[in-house]
Amino acid sequence: LVIRNPWPGMTRGFWGDRERYLETYWNRFENLWVHGDWAYIDPEDGLWYVLGRSDDTIKIAGKRLGPAEVESVLVGHAAVAEAAAIGVPDELKGEALVCFVILRPNQAGSDTLARELQDLVATALGKPLRPQAVHFVVDLPRTRNAKILRRVVKSVYIGKDPGDLSSLENPSALAAIGATRS
Repeated sequence: LVIRNPWPGMTRGFWGDRERYLETYWNRFENLWVHGDWAYIDPEDGLWYVLGRSDDTIKIAGKRLGPAEVESVLVGHAAVAEAAAIGVPDELKGEALVCFVILRPNQAGSDTLARELQDLVATALGKPLRPQAVHFVVDLPRTRNAKILRRVVKSVYIGKDPGDLSSLENPSALAAIGATRS
């Protein structure tokens, strides 16, 4: 998503750091404000769809997809309440898909359900995009306005420093993510 002309909701600067603002929003293409989200226009109805952050893009065996595409497939399953998808380093594919799932009440995680969810994603998005793993968790790290922090999920899962956690509402969710590492 890029913008050619100013609009009312456009970020106008960072307090006390003009250079960082210019680098973040104006450095990628000349005279274009780059928001950082992937978007597309549906050719049939002309509607715009914002797919999610471009820096969240997962690249598996040369194929690019947004985590929201995977998460939409997962939450389409009757047992799944919420999901988060991340890409993790993989020697063969570049990145592999790993999913974290919160189940609906009265549902239990199992190896059978994990395989079923992996197959569901493979059927919907293609076999190369089959998740390497599906982990069942009781909560996902999120901000005060309930946005799932995929950056934090990925960092904790691969054993890296998650960085700034000041916007994290539920730090207890991190332990469960870390415990799923193999």
